[in-house]
Amino acid sequence: MAVQISPSILSADFARLADEARAVEALPLDCHLMISDPDQYAPAYAEAGIQSVTIHAEASKAPVRTLRAIRAAGARAGLGINPSTPVEPYEDLLPELDMLLLMTVEPGFGGQKFLDLVLWKIRRARAMLAAGAHREIWLQVDGGVSAETIERCAEAGADVFVAGSAVYGAQDPAQATRALRGQAERAVARAGWATPNP
Repeated sequence: MAVQISPSILSADFARLADEARAVEALPLDCHLMISDPDQYAPAYAEAGIQSVTIHAEASKAPVRTLRAIRAAGARAGLGINPSTPVEPYEDLLPELDMLLLMTVEPGFGGQKFLDLVLWKIRRARAMLAAGAHREIWLQVDGGVSAETIERCAEAGADVFVAGSAVYGAQDPAQATRALRGQAERAVARAGWATPNP
């Protein structure tokens, strides 16, 4: 699985949003819905052409139905989990997912400090994915991802990284994205968890 960086427009300059989006425009659109009723609204994002739509486990009342509706509309379906929410109760939902998102900060605003306590959860999630027939599910982390934290996340098992301030706070967002990807790729190679079984 290839390492991916998803720049977060939450940290972009909203007065120059079109320019900010163009700076990293080669990337697919990944929509992380931090809303109170994702069951009602998530399928419409997929229908509008978003390639990946993530809902939060804590906000969804009917996650299976919503995840299936996202997939039926042609998008990858993701499930997000807050830092204090255990990942194990959602293991049975893995067949419904294309991506599992682990928040590494409390959701809500950009620029927060990375919570190291989530590293254990990333390792547990990677082990869950490796133990089942779920190797193709992306494991995304979001929050506080930077040059200082991305390697620890990659070594723990993440392969998709949402970076806001680390990208849009840089002089050259495209170069910052490439540098983060390089760091993550080297860390994954060192960790060896991505090596396929013989």
